[in-house]
This record gives sequence, structure tokens and C-alpha cells, in this order.
Amino acid sequence: MKRVLHALPLAAGAIALCLGTLAHSGELQSPTAVLQDLLEKTNSLYLGQSEQNLMMMDDNPSLWTVEDGEELFHTARGPNNISLEECDFGKGPGVLKGAYIELPRYFADTKKVMDLETRLVHCMTTLQGFSSDDPEVKQRHGSDSDMMKLQTYIAAQSNGMPWDPQLDHPMAKAMLDAGEALFFRRAGTLDFSCNTCHGDTDKRIRASVLPNVNSPEEWSKAISWPAFRVGHQHTRSSQHRLRGCYWQMRQPGVIAGSEASIALLAYWTDRARGAPAILPDMKR
Repeated sequence: MKRVLHALPLAAGAIALCLGTLAHSGELQSPTAVLQDLLEKTNSLYLGQSEQNLMMMDDNPSLWTVEDGEELFHTARGPNNISLEECDFGKGPGVLKGAYIELPRYFADTKKVMDLETRLVHCMTTLQGFSSDDPEVKQRHGSDSDMMKLQTYIAAQSNGMPWDPQLDHPMAKAMLDAGEALFFRRAGTLDFSCNTCHGDTDKRIRASVLPNVNSPEEWSKAISWPAFRVGHQHTRSSQHRLRGCYWQMRQPGVIAGSEASIALLAYWTDRARGAPAILPDMKR
């Protein structure tokens, strides 16, 4: 169906309204409702700094990205003509509910700790038969990329659920410890670490209040990616946000899918443990 630009907010709002209706039946909760619940539980300046953000969330363009991702997930594709319903994201083949909030996690079939992006790449190349150079796999950024559509759809199936990264394997715990070390490691021309900006309450960059890693409620919104980045006019992933943080610290860029990137995401997720995820979120 052709999407007319001026009709997008109305249509996206209708999708969000449907999600909100389901929330009342206990089946699902809208991202807007999750954020509102967090705001009622805390006086956080970070969570409440933008009334416009909350007003716009029901019209989040990432809701379209979720729809597109659902279609891609269930469509047989690639040289092997297989859908991603056979991919195991940690809870069994094709089971998506609650899978994202438990990532990164250890996967026995690869003997690695993997985040959502690396797991998707694994399944698209091994199950569907795509090569790493195929655009379906190689293009990682932007709402129009297959990777972003799939990540947003998969993540949305964990909306409102508490972050709960699995640490039952020694490699998962080791990755978490490495991520903690990286989070506090000062480096670069500015001698910054992640904790420089996120170690205390009410720190700011210009007019923006920054989230405190020690507050699970604040940190949950901070790590709720995929999210629609209003300033970019695109849905962005956790790996994209991580790259942006390193650029802001004037440190060498982190490589997506590297052990360092997954270690940091493991620590990020653990610090939000128990707080509900907002998926997809909408950010400045």
C-alpha cells in the first residue's frame, strides 16, 4: 500500500492506539504506556525532560519499521529460500517474545556471546544463505535496511518486559565484566569514559539531561534501542548508538559485532536489569 507522507502520523497513531487497546487486555503494552508508567514512578528529569517526546510517541515512525520487519521475518528469502522462523534467538526457533531483553547471551551453537545484530547476521548467512556482502546483511543502518526492520520487529516483541540478560554461562559473565571495564575506561583526547557522562544524576550536554547508569529506570530508556532518532529521521540500533557515543568521546570507533561492542552492550543491559524496556522508543 502506498504511504502518503501526510497520512503517516495518523496511521502510526492508529497502530499505537491498537497496541494500547491490547495493553488493557493484558496482551501487550504500548511503548508510550511503558514510559508513562516509569514517569509516574520517578521524578527523573531525564525521563520527563521532553513533553513533546511523549506526545509524539504514539506517532512513532518506527512502528512502520516494526510492520516491515514482521513481513521480512516470516518471508522465505535468500538462496536457501527459508524464513527466519527457524532462527533461535535464545528461547527456541522462532520464539521472539521476551528474547531481546535477554540479549546479549551465550549461544551454544556458535560458542559465542552474541547481541541481536550478530545473531541476525548468523541466521541470515547460515540459514537463509545470504553472503556477508549481500545488501540484506551488509547494510546495517537506516529505516530502509532489512537489518533495521528485522531488529526493530524482533525487539518490539519484548516491549514492556524487564531487562534480564542471561548470565548462566561463564563466557556471558566474562563478557559482562569486560564491558564494565570498558565503561569506566578513560581514553582519547578528552580523557572521557562512558561513566564520565552517565555516572551521576542530572548531568547535561547543552540542554539535554543525560541518563544515570545507576538508575535502572533512566537507564532503561537510555538503552531502549531500536528507536526512532528524530534528528536523523531514521530508526537506529544499539550498535549505531554505541558508535555515536565513542564518536562523542573522541575515541576510536568501535567495530559493530566485535567482542568489545558486545561486552559494552552486555554491561549496558545488565545495568537496566529489572526495569521495563521501551521498544521501539523515540529519541531526540
